[in-house]
Amino acid sequence: MKENPLRSLPGIPFLLGVLVISVFAGWLFIQGVSATKAGTPAPLMIVAGVLLGLVAFLSLIGLYTVQPNQAAVVSLFGKYVGTVKDNGLRWNNPFYTKKKVSQRVRNFESGKLKVNELDGSPIEIAAVIVWQVVDSAEAVYNVDDYESFVHIQSESALRTMATSYPYDQHEDGQLALRSHATEVSKHLLDELQDRLADAGVQVLDARISHLAYAPEIAQAMLQRQQANAVIAARTRIVAGAVGMVEMALNELQKNGVVHLDEERKAAMVSNLLVVLCSERGTQPIVNAGTLY
Repeated sequence: MKENPLRSLPGIPFLLGVLVISVFAGWLFIQGVSATKAGTPAPLMIVAGVLLGLVAFLSLIGLYTVQPNQAAVVSLFGKYVGTVKDNGLRWNNPFYTKKKVSQRVRNFESGKLKVNELDGSPIEIAAVIVWQVVDSAEAVYNVDDYESFVHIQSESALRTMATSYPYDQHEDGQLALRSHATEVSKHLLDELQDRLADAGVQVLDARISHLAYAPEIAQAMLQRQQANAVIAARTRIVAGAVGMVEMALNELQKNGVVHLDEERKAAMVSNLLVVLCSERGTQPIVNAGTLY
């Protein structure tokens, strides 16, 4: 089922014509009744007035309005005829059935869904979906209720996407929900478009609006994140301290300031690492009695 453009006639000229016909039909009917009362039967005038009034009434049924960014899906006795997108007051066959479909850009936020991410941890996730009807015929005839269809399929696509990624990045190059918002949004957009294409709907944007661990594991995962942060910070501190110690020993040896044997070098390295890696300021002990 694809959208088929249908021509419609301007409604204002038809409305004016209906008013003229109605006035003329009323005049004929009144004249016919008056002549009959006067003793001169005029059945043709009465019948003509009634018929013209019926034509005017049927013509009024064929009038309808189409707003900007709206389409009227027209059918005749259950058969799809075409789609009218001309704005304003329009006129078509009075026996046509018209169903209005908005083609404006719409958006909604899904409810918070509880799903298991790739590693099996329960998380809460929600998304904002921006969508638009681009084929009114498919929206009306391919699904029962296209608005409900969009909402249900959006939640289904969000669940599928959430199970494809971990919450946090555990390896270099791994995509994660929290750290790769652009890639995850692109995946969600593609997933939605595949599901909603048959309903004549185009997804313009899809982005995660809420992402968090489920309440029952939130505290444990917070401690895990804190531990990872501490480990990463300690690793960087140790790497920097080792570099500084190595530079200090090289400079001492290069400039010939003091000559240290292996045992003294080990002691110096130990002391420097304690000073550089300690969380608090160290209290040095100055040995002024000997060279060492």
